[in-house]
Amino acid sequence: MLDEMVFRSEDVPASDRFDYWIELFGRTHAPMELRSDCADDFQASQRVLDLGAVTVWSATFQPLVFRRTPELIRQSDPEAYHLSFIVRGSGVGVWRHRETEYKANDLLINSSSLPNDVHSVSDPAQTVALEVPKALLPLPRDTAGRIVGAPMSARDGMGALLARFLTQLTADTTTYHTSDGPRLGAVLTDLVAALFAHILEAGPCLPPETHRRALALRIQAFIREHLHDPHLTPSGIAAEHHISTSYLHRLFRDEDTTVAAWIRRLRLEAAHRDLTDPALHAIPIHAIATRWGFPRATDFSRAFRTTYGTTPSGHRHQSLRSHE
Repeated sequence: MLDEMVFRSEDVPASDRFDYWIELFGRTHAPMELRSDCADDFQASQRVLDLGAVTVWSATFQPLVFRRTPELIRQSDPEAYHLSFIVRGSGVGVWRHRETEYKANDLLINSSSLPNDVHSVSDPAQTVALEVPKALLPLPRDTAGRIVGAPMSARDGMGALLARFLTQLTADTTTYHTSDGPRLGAVLTDLVAALFAHILEAGPCLPPETHRRALALRIQAFIREHLHDPHLTPSGIAAEHHISTSYLHRLFRDEDTTVAAWIRRLRLEAAHRDLTDPALHAIPIHAIATRWGFPRATDFSRAFRTTYGTTPSGHRHQSLRSHE
């Protein structure tokens, strides 16, 4: 079962429920000002799933106003994108650059770094949401503004794909192991990257920089999906996306890295994660290395030691001891 935290308003006295909800949001999302006409006896429930770098939750609550002010952002900013699939309810999100109405079967995209007011007017509202660190989906500030608050339906296309995954994931977590959390988080990160690229490419007459950013997101998602392929090369990636290899290298220069270094980092992170997984302790280290695109054990061992300061076998042994 995945690591999760559950909150139900009936678990605390009526007079404490709304304040407890505010505190919970501050811990699971970011400090916010919350207002509700139902504050005297607030009815709500929430399940929070820990998927490593990514957090997912499902929530049901009475009418609320969520406010993220510049003062609260300066106080604490987890620097994350927040996406909510609206299962039931309606409302409006207000940012400095746009105002967007939302309803059931919509996706609401927000940022912890932008001041906003989100009004939920339904009783009750029901959402399934996730937060992804911006570091995993780096976007220039002006590009982020094009995504946050952009109208997005979850009835079809990329929006429906993400909504279905979230809905199925939160419906029953008993079939997953705790160690599945980071893997599921990686899948969700790829889906969000693909969704962002889709939104950016759909805009009419977008400047070249925006198209370049969308292409970079699409390429990064492609690389994550093909990490296991030892023949994943810059030339092959460029050909798959109908661009020159030199242009691909320029895209990654904007990320302050190289294509090869980015691929190697992701592969090592995946292997590092598998080596700490008790469920995979019987799989030989060379098999894990091969799974993540390192066909030569010596190359893998050298790269692993350089990055983590220990050998793959030493890391696995230490990790297994900590689980005993």
